[in-house]
Amino acid sequence: MQGIEELAHAKVNLFLRVLRRHQDGFHEIETLMAPITLCDSLELESSNAFEFRCDEPGLAGDDNLVIRAARLFFSETNRAPKVRLTLRKEIPHGAGLGGGSSDAAAALRGLNRFFNAGLSSEKLRTLGAQLGSDVSFFVNETTATCSGRGEIVKPASLRLPLSLLLLKSEFGVLSSWAYSRWQATREAAGEIYQSQKFGDITFVNDLERPVFEKFVFLAEVKSWLLKQPEVGAALMSGSGSTIFAILRSNVDGDLVAKRAKSELDSELWSCVCDTL
Repeated sequence: MQGIEELAHAKVNLFLRVLRRHQDGFHEIETLMAPITLCDSLELESSNAFEFRCDEPGLAGDDNLVIRAARLFFSETNRAPKVRLTLRKEIPHGAGLGGGSSDAAAALRGLNRFFNAGLSSEKLRTLGAQLGSDVSFFVNETTATCSGRGEIVKPASLRLPLSLLLLKSEFGVLSSWAYSRWQATREAAGEIYQSQKFGDITFVNDLERPVFEKFVFLAEVKSWLLKQPEVGAALMSGSGSTIFAILRSNVDGDLVAKRAKSELDSELWSCVCDTL
C-alpha cells in the first residue's frame, strides 16, 4: 500500500469541571472539548520493519504515545508491524491542547486504515482509553462532552464554528502536576476565575486557580485578553499553559496576537485557528 497521511487535530476545553478525586489518584471530570484546525500530521508508509520518526527529536523515544498506540494496535490485530510512521509536530508540548493524545488517536486511525484492519470506531475508542483519558475523544475528532476520567465521550455540537486565538508562553504545564494541586474544598475566588457566558457556552476551568497561583504570567495573559475589545471570552485550555480567546466576528486575530507579543512577551507562541 502506498503511503497515507492522518491528521491529528488539537483541542480546546470550552469548559472543564473537576468533580472529585478518587482513591486511585484519578480525578472525575466533566468537560466540553472541541477539535480545532491546528494539527500535527502522521505519515504511514510501507517498510520492512517498524520505524518511528519525529521532527522533534526529543519526542522520538519509546514512551511516545504513537509508539504505544502502534504496539497496542499490532497486539490487537496480529498484523506484522511493517510500517514507517513519521510524525510532524505543530501542536506545542505541555500546552493543554492534547497533542500527544491526538497523535495516539491518529496512529490508531491511520494504522487501521493502512492495514485495512476493519476495527470499529467503538473498538478504537476502547483501545484509546488504555493509552490516556483524552485519546478516546480524539478518535472521532468531533466536539463532545467527556466525563469520568475523560474516557466517556458523548457527541455534542456547536451552533457555529468559533474563531480562536491561542497564546502560549515558553514553558509548559504537566497535567499530573495541575490535577495534583486541585482541591475540591478550595473555592475559585476572584473575578478572573468566574464563568463567562458567550453565545450558548459557559466558559470556566477549575484548574486555572492552582495553575495561575504558580504560573502568574498565565493569569496576566488571560486578564489582558479579557480587556481586548475583539475578545468575547478567554480561558485556559485543559491544564495549560495555553490561554485561548474566543474572537468576535470579523476580527483579525493576527493583529491581536501581534499586540499581545508587544505588550506581554515578544516570545509568546500564537496561533489563529477555528473549531472544526
